[in-house]
Amino acid sequence: MRVSNVTVRKRLLAVLFIGVAVFLIIDVRLGYVQFFMGDMLTDRAKNSWSREIPFAPERGEIVDRNGVPLATNISAPTVWVVPRQIIDPEDTASRLAAILKAPKERILKSLVETESMIRLPAGRKISHAKAKEIRALGLKGIYIGGDSKRHYPYGKYLSHVLGFAGIDNQGLMGLELFYDKELSGEKGSVQFYADAKGRRMDDMADDYEPPTDGLDLKLTIDTKIQTIVERELEIAQKTYNPDGLIAIVMNPNNGEILAMSSRPTFDPADFRSVPQEVYNRNLPVWSTYEPGSTFKIITLAAALEEGKVNLEKEHFHDSGSVTVGGARLKCWKRGGHGSQTFLEVVQNSCNPGFVELGERLGKEKLFSYIKGFGFGEKTGIDLQGEGTGILFKMDRVGPVELATTAFGQGVSVTPIQQVSAVAAAVNGGYLYTPYIAKELIDPASGQIVMKNSPSLKRKVISEETSKQLRFALESVVAQGTGGKAFIDSYRVGGKTGTAQKAQGGRYLENNHIVSFIGFAPADKPQLVVYVAVDNPKGTVQFGGVVSAPIVGNIMKDSLIALGVKPRHEQIEKKKTWTDVPMIAMPELEGLTKKEISEQMINLRIEAKGDGDVVMKQLPQAGTRVKEGSTIILYFGKKE
Repeated sequence: MRVSNVTVRKRLLAVLFIGVAVFLIIDVRLGYVQFFMGDMLTDRAKNSWSREIPFAPERGEIVDRNGVPLATNISAPTVWVVPRQIIDPEDTASRLAAILKAPKERILKSLVETESMIRLPAGRKISHAKAKEIRALGLKGIYIGGDSKRHYPYGKYLSHVLGFAGIDNQGLMGLELFYDKELSGEKGSVQFYADAKGRRMDDMADDYEPPTDGLDLKLTIDTKIQTIVERELEIAQKTYNPDGLIAIVMNPNNGEILAMSSRPTFDPADFRSVPQEVYNRNLPVWSTYEPGSTFKIITLAAALEEGKVNLEKEHFHDSGSVTVGGARLKCWKRGGHGSQTFLEVVQNSCNPGFVELGERLGKEKLFSYIKGFGFGEKTGIDLQGEGTGILFKMDRVGPVELATTAFGQGVSVTPIQQVSAVAAAVNGGYLYTPYIAKELIDPASGQIVMKNSPSLKRKVISEETSKQLRFALESVVAQGTGGKAFIDSYRVGGKTGTAQKAQGGRYLENNHIVSFIGFAPADKPQLVVYVAVDNPKGTVQFGGVVSAPIVGNIMKDSLIALGVKPRHEQIEKKKTWTDVPMIAMPELEGLTKKEISEQMINLRIEAKGDGDVVMKQLPQAGTRVKEGSTIILYFGKKE
């Protein structure tokens, strides 16, 4: 059948139109892909070609209130492997093993992995010297990535507070964990390009994405005071070989923690060398135990605030024990203290006297003050693992429970609760939330990103009650059981504590936690210092014997470090046969050596300089020093 020419032309024309349409569609599609999708497809291709070597950010530093570094970083490169680029795995493994001091078989296993890129386990956080040796080998498929590891320049110093970071620079404990998100930063990378076989594409430039470093954390800690605390705890550890030690120093006027330490301790850089319970328990905030007589401060504050006692006008007779609810509760002094004012009850830490104060208050009133001072709940300090303590439930508080609570037995509290409560008792009645992180700072700009401010919870007692309390506790140090915390020329107040340890529902024999909590200056406190010694060996286990002198040493040197000037007006210390007489430093400047020799001065003289005339003396005139002390005189020539 013949097809007409017209039909043929029509068909050819249709084919032509279809062909043109197809080419137009293809052309438009190619143009769309090239001009509109080109960048996106190139990026996708690049992603499939790219290999990323991570560059870890610098973890934020942790510094004290004056900028002294407490946790920093050390650059520690890491070895990365692109297995497909390795030409001779056996030879490469041998050469790496020789530098890294690792088994060849272990390294070889990593070099033949099927993954596109891996981090060599034996090459994590190596020294710069080793990294330089590896670079010098020029091994195909082996790369050096930027990395760092945490460094704690003071070793065991402040270890429980700082905590530590893991091998990936992640916070695992302490402030490192609590502020991990802020300290971590964001990682960067170097990207290079490789084909499907893993061969590097040298015609494409590497891309570098810089890391964003973490924020620096500034603490309320003062390294000068922390050093003093660490020194005293080391001395106590060697002297008494205790089961544990706790120390806290706080600014009572805002809740800032100036120092915190405990024993046993550990090195954050080597935390695996000690049992988990050592590094995982920050005793000043975690541990709970009966406070003993330091708790009497709360009972006294409540009694004064409620007008239940007049310290100097009212008397109490202590026969050595008191019977409450059929139970006989003893005073620590056999035979008792006899007739005494309630101020002397406080000075002597007389248990029966505080039982009397508890009965005058009644259980509802006493426990309302105990809770008001923050016991039975967390203080809210910015450290992990804080305990809450244990109080009697009100429906289980009978006469005996009321009596024992009044002198600090039968309740369980944490050290940080005690410090916060006593700070409120002596600062005018203001209970603050304790805190240890002061600021978060952007290391690039120096701008403060976050700032912690003092947080007032509530007012628990009046200024007048606080004033009476400060006077009573100052008299405890000058005239009572806290005598070994006395510092000449500084007004110090405080209270001893000696608490039996319980185990299996029974109190242990000759096993006590002895403590002392002090503050200074007594009229306007700037420091509250708490020290607890768990089961000291080779000594009489009393807080006034063991803990009070430790607090006294910490207090004296800390006040000097803070620039608090000594003052001579203070309650006269009650002398004991062990006390060395104190004398006032005479005015010696301007005197000649002959004139000094004619004076009766019971002091040792260390002479410095040339000349015959005293140009300067240390200590200054008027300062009280112990008889027989060594003084320094600087001699020169009179003009």
